[in-house]
Amino acid sequence: LSIEVPTMSGMAKSDSSGSLNAGPKVRVIKPKVQSYAWGIRGLDSRVARYALECGIIDSVDPSAPYAELWIGTHPKAPTTFTDGTTLESAVGGELPFLFKILSAGKALSIQAHPDKRNAERLHAENPEAYGDSNHKPEMAIALTPFEAMCGFRRIEEIVVLLKKYPEFAACIGDEEKLAVFMCEDEPSKKEALRGLFTSFMKCAPPKALAELAKLLNRIQLEQAGHHRHPHDELPWERKCARAILRLAQQFPGDPGAMAPLFLNYLLIAPGESFFMAANEPHAYVAGEIIECMACSDNVVRAGLTPKFKDVDNLVNLLTYTMGGPSIDAGAPTEDPRILRYTPPVPEFEVLIASCNPGEELTLPSLEVPAIFIVIEGAGTTLEAGSRNGAEMYNPVVLRPGRTYYTPPKSEPLTVAVSASAGGPLRIAIAHENLHLAVPSTGPLRSPATSLEVDDVGMAADEFRNPNPFGINLATSPRGGDPYA
Repeated sequence: LSIEVPTMSGMAKSDSSGSLNAGPKVRVIKPKVQSYAWGIRGLDSRVARYALECGIIDSVDPSAPYAELWIGTHPKAPTTFTDGTTLESAVGGELPFLFKILSAGKALSIQAHPDKRNAERLHAENPEAYGDSNHKPEMAIALTPFEAMCGFRRIEEIVVLLKKYPEFAACIGDEEKLAVFMCEDEPSKKEALRGLFTSFMKCAPPKALAELAKLLNRIQLEQAGHHRHPHDELPWERKCARAILRLAQQFPGDPGAMAPLFLNYLLIAPGESFFMAANEPHAYVAGEIIECMACSDNVVRAGLTPKFKDVDNLVNLLTYTMGGPSIDAGAPTEDPRILRYTPPVPEFEVLIASCNPGEELTLPSLEVPAIFIVIEGAGTTLEAGSRNGAEMYNPVVLRPGRTYYTPPKSEPLTVAVSASAGGPLRIAIAHENLHLAVPSTGPLRSPATSLEVDDVGMAADEFRNPNPFGINLATSPRGGDPYA
């Protein structure tokens, strides 16, 4: 196997062709950084640290946000090789997926991504706002504890919140409220939810802002202790109230701060993931993730953003499915140190490979183009014949943020970690979905959990690995329950 590497201290030097020897090349690539306002600032951002390690920035501004690292062929931020040629030229066209690292310091917009039909329509009608005609299903894999609002709450939960917060109810029309209270079967619940969401999003701004101010005052008084005993309030209700205060602080004067009243609020641990299908509402709140999606940048926004808001299109394209996403911790492969995160769409899947100190690990050989990025730890590559005590030939140092392109049918790459290392080497690999028939995660589902229990959203999956990245869940902020 040959690997093209830049000339750096501690790394092998490439020959004049940019590779270590002849044959298929695993090549160093240069991602692109997106500095959106919601990004984590300075070196606290994993995106900033990775970009610095990749050599795509020379220094990190401690006051600047570093939000996303893009790896792929999307024309908005195409990945290149060290010689300046594009990844697209090596692949022979667009990759079907876009691979990202995301560092969120505050909430992203309330949004949904259109399906293929709607994407084509939106691109034709408004190409400036919707720059391509592709759909954008996406999957998030947590690198840190990660907070997000995903999918609509069950109608029963919304009824509770309408009764509890008259300010929320005042932002919704009488007919729409009546439909929420009267609905019984699934079709009528979906129609009632559609009416409620549409009415809320189209509430006159002066009225919505006045009700938001009263709601914040109510919640602040409750949080200060002027309310009933904490045991008389369910944990999900307290979490919802705290989320509203937090969003209002981040986006003053934006009624979208009331979004936790109708969207599920969840917290997942490192190694856990969820899938968001097209036409489903969500808003990522805080934390860092690996994100993989179909190759698109289409976003239909409606709140918590100064950017273009397209309320009419958003309310019309949503499916109004209720319930939160399934939480996936990865499916084991033949080598249990490699976990497979497979969504129910053909464009992408992600592998997470972990190699512990003193071990070697051979990464799978793939029939399709792939991208991999070192996400944690350090190690080296091993050339054929270099194992079992033999002298290593041209080892390549692997450090967090270094990113590579693997051509189809490349020879398997073996990595090793020193026995004295303080922790494992972890690598994320993205490629076209090769296990579509056996997805490890799925779209939103409507759970059967009772409102009488403390965990709202859903029961844990039977298959779920409670500790995929070796995290001590006893000390995690949620103790294993993503909706508590």
